[in-house]
Amino acid sequence: MVSLSLCMIVKNEEDVLGRCLESVKDLADEIIIVDTGSDDHTKEIAAHYTEQICDFEWRDDFSAARNFAFSKGTKDFLMWLDADDVIPGGEAERFKRFKETLAPDTDVVMMPYAVSFDGAGRSTFTYYRERIVRNHAGYYFQGRVHEAVNPSGKIVYSDIRVEHHKIKAPDSGRNLRIYEEMERAKETFDSRALYYYGRELLYHRKYEKAADVLEKFLDRPDGWIENRIDAARKLAACCYGMGDEGAALGWLFRTFEYDVPRGETCCDLGRHFMDRGKYDQAVFWYKEALHAKKAEVSGAFIEEDCYGFLPAISLCVCYDRMGRWEEAVKYNELAGSYKPESPYYLENKNILRVSRPG
Repeated sequence: MVSLSLCMIVKNEEDVLGRCLESVKDLADEIIIVDTGSDDHTKEIAAHYTEQICDFEWRDDFSAARNFAFSKGTKDFLMWLDADDVIPGGEAERFKRFKETLAPDTDVVMMPYAVSFDGAGRSTFTYYRERIVRNHAGYYFQGRVHEAVNPSGKIVYSDIRVEHHKIKAPDSGRNLRIYEEMERAKETFDSRALYYYGRELLYHRKYEKAADVLEKFLDRPDGWIENRIDAARKLAACCYGMGDEGAALGWLFRTFEYDVPRGETCCDLGRHFMDRGKYDQAVFWYKEALHAKKAEVSGAFIEEDCYGFLPAISLCVCYDRMGRWEEAVKYNELAGSYKPESPYYLENKNILRVSRPG
């Protein structure tokens, strides 16, 4: 069986680190904790699980810190987690079996990353990440922010899920600050960095600057297809923010240049037409969302509700406003099959029962 080094970077994670390490203590053969400047009890908590704790001076570069952590790993494979990640109990047992059968010549293991959840604990936002890499094979993180390892060689896809459960809000301006410092210093932005810089600008409602950066990203020939699809959607959001609805619609349709329609874009289009009272067009796009391609292993950001609950509940609303009661009931029940506890489904059910014709 192959051996595994868990390599983590942490700072002031006393609220979550124990939870993370408790979930993986029986999975890793060695645990490396690299502290980037904690002034709480993070190190003391880490010491309950490992003696391999070292310091790294933080310099606004996540890749530098993660690569330092990787350099300390001595086992066959290197795995990374954030302090607010966990491997759920049932997944941990599967992980043990997976590790027992992992071929030594594997280069990269991709695993789904669930980062957002609904009230019932179901994942609402997932994507695949390069989670495990073969040691001493030249794999390293790139990018000061939104750092990543470029997957190559023999890649294995596992469906064992890592979950990201935040307790405290992160520094919302940190990533944008780093990108803006890079721009002021005239550092070179590769395509991936340009894409994420545009996203950070959008999140901070700097619509004009975000649109400029995202368009520059799309003008480059080497942008990853999933990032290009999402960049076009984000450009639509910028246009809505600037009050240019026509341009927003154009950017949503632009996503179709890169691949077949995704559920997320179909829901964006459905919302566009529903908000403008164009219910026939909205119905068309929400139905497309129900049958859209879910690019699960491509690394795309998957908004799970866009492939079930959201189009179904929206179709209910559209049909109700069109006076088509039977279709409204049908799609509300479909929405309930995805989320039976949803207050939207339950409220619609009561409203439709009261307003039933005859």
